[in-house]
Amino acid sequence: MGNRLSKIYTRTGDDGSTGLADGNRIAKNAQRVEAMGTADELNCHIGLLIECLDSDDELVESLRRIQHHLFDLGGEFAIPGSKVIGDNHIQWLEQTLDAHNEDLPPLKNFVLPGGSPAAAQCHMARAVCRRAERVVVALSHEDSINTDSRHYLNRLSDLLFVFARGLARRNGGEEILWDQKKSGM
Repeated sequence: MGNRLSKIYTRTGDDGSTGLADGNRIAKNAQRVEAMGTADELNCHIGLLIECLDSDDELVESLRRIQHHLFDLGGEFAIPGSKVIGDNHIQWLEQTLDAHNEDLPPLKNFVLPGGSPAAAQCHMARAVCRRAERVVVALSHEDSINTDSRHYLNRLSDLLFVFARGLARRNGGEEILWDQKKSGM
């Protein structure tokens, strides 16, 4: 791959529009651009989570794979009508989720974000993933999208929740459980 961007600024977006990968231009506040941007933001949060872990941590390989999927997902949104995310991506998430959920105790309370810096960052990524899913649902009401992309984000948020639970319990740590008594005034 040669130099794709010889100049970082083009000034073409100064009018409030941005270019899609198919050459069309749309408003920077369009739902499709919001979907692309939220997928990118989620990818950044996954990158930050990776940096909270040791490089040989078992989760790093899965998280890197997810980063590649999210990059592809953003590309899918940048080319209306394209399909990159498929059932194989969703099946991989489900298999990974099942494997990591197997050793966790059943939930009896709601879980609050925290338990460790890595667990808290994983919860942050989960929350952004949920927002990405909402944005994609909104996009689907105004334009045709690949429904597997929406399904992927739904499963990914579940996987990030399970990862966060596991991260909070590492090294003798504990999950932070919601306690209704502590909510009272």
